[in-house]
Amino acid sequence: MAVGAVPVVLGAMGFTGAGIAASSIAAKMMSAAAIANGGGVAAGSLVATLQSVGATGLSLSSKALVGSIGSALVARVVGL
Repeated sequence: MAVGAVPVVLGAMGFTGAGIAASSIAAKMMSAAAIANGGGVAAGSLVATLQSVGATGLSLSSKALVGSIGSALVARVVGL
């Protein structure tokens, strides 16, 4: 469930396949990152990574990681 929610959540935040959506949370994050970095968003930064995932989806290794973290959180909440 967590893995499937990632693209939906990122899209809702404004990280889309067509780029960062205007007036979105992603746009505000990008603006703050650019200001903090002297005018550009650094490659490998959180904003750059989220945009990459929003545009292309998760890699197999990322899906496994997100799935494992989601499973661990559910197990902890349920008490398993």
